Amino acid sequence: MFLVAISGPPGAGKGTQSKLLVQEFGFEYISTGEALRREMAMSTEVGKQIKMLMDQGNLVSDEIVTDIVRDVVKESIEKNARGILFDGYPRTVPQAMLLDEIIEENNIDFIGMIGLEVDENVLINRILLRGKTSGRNDDNEESVKRRLDEYYEKTEPVLDYCKLNGKYFGVDGEGEVDEIHQSINDIIKTYI
Repeated sequence: MFLVAISGPPGAGKGTQSKLLVQEFGFEYISTGEALRREMAMSTEVGKQIKMLMDQGNLVSDEIVTDIVRDVVKESIEKNARGILFDGYPRTVPQAMLLDEIIEENNIDFIGMIGLEVDENVLINRILLRGKTSGRNDDNEESVKRRLDEYYEKTEPVLDYCKLNGKYFGVDGEGEVDEIHQSINDIIKTYI
């Protein structure tokens, strides 16, 4: 089994490209946001802890997020999945280091981090347009800038970490959806 992560700032097209990759390669799709919401909905002990942290306005710790990822990886292995696609994980360098441990523990081939690279002005315009059509309350200019700042502060160092390990693949995220998808496919097909 192999693992690939897709990263990029808000509005880069991670969700769109993830759906296409799942369809084409049959990946198990893991969005940590969805996994956290699932834990809360099931009212597990971890889910209760997550809810308490989020209700207080705190971020969920790297360790809790990674424990959830570890469980989802084990489920994927039990299903005999072909591969796993992470959308937006790891988000911090400590998460990336913990993911390395999970990969080693489970003897998974890590293709790497595919980063969708998009100019900030393009991102802002995309998100504001999405906000008008999707009704998402967090797609406003103030929220967008705050989310981008958080991405630059916490997630860009993950890309540097992956680059140091030869596991980062930058893809121009400003073209047509099909062109971007083909660039990602070319990377993945080199390794599988």
